[in-house]
Order: sequence, then C-alpha cells, then structure tokens
Amino acid sequence: MKQVSDLLKVKGSQVWSVETDATVREALELMAEKDVGALLIMRKGEIAGIFSERDFARSAAKESSLSLDSPVSRLMTSKVITVSPSDEIDTCMGLMTELHIRHLPVLDQGEIAGMVSIGDAVKSIIPHQSSFIRQLEDYISGRW
Repeated sequence: MKQVSDLLKVKGSQVWSVETDATVREALELMAEKDVGALLIMRKGEIAGIFSERDFARSAAKESSLSLDSPVSRLMTSKVITVSPSDEIDTCMGLMTELHIRHLPVLDQGEIAGMVSIGDAVKSIIPHQSSFIRQLEDYISGRW
C-alpha cells in the first residue's frame, strides 16, 4: 500500500505558512498566490494551527462583521491533526473523512515534511484502484 512518503516524492514537500499575527487578508492572498487550500499557522517555529478555505467560509458565514484585517489566529483551527511519512494513504483518507478535514500536515521526527490534501490522496490511489477494477473485471468475465 502507498505511504505518505510516496505521495510526497511525487507532489513535493513545499508547505506554505504564515505567522499567527498575519492578517486574514495576508493569509488569503498567499493561498490565492500559491493556489493552495490551507496554510500552516506558525508561532516561533512551531505549528500553532491551520487555516483553510473552509475555516474562512465558516467564519464569514457566522460573523457579519468579520474583518480581513483580523489576525488569522482568530480563525485558524488550533487542533492540528498530523501524519507521518510512514502512514498509509488509506489511513490519511480515513482520518480526513472521519474528522471532516481536507489537509494533513506531515511531520517527520517533529519537522514539517509536507502537507497532504484529500485531493492528493485520491489522485494517488486512482491508478491502483483502476488496475484492481480491471483485474476483477477480467476475473469475472473469464479473461483471467
């Protein structure tokens, strides 16, 4: 089964982040510029939280007076679920599905090694699933 490390070899290990005192506007601008759906929020070199498009949308829906000049730390998710490079992609997909999250930072011995999204996970298993389906079809139709 594919591991997170396999996915990162293809995807790369680039992770974008801002400090806790960055504004929501700065975070959104960086997300748009880098075409990513989430940023790590850092405090003194440590992960303080994660900020996603979903965090922003939900906050905007709840607070009519939401200011884009507010600190991103006000809207971030503080409880960050992480995975390791040796975790299996299926495990990541299960976590994301169960917890209704779309991004998992990857930590390797306490260091940030990358970020995995639900889209990354799905893309990485499609070739395997397609091959498995073809094998089942061949078996069922007697072409085995």
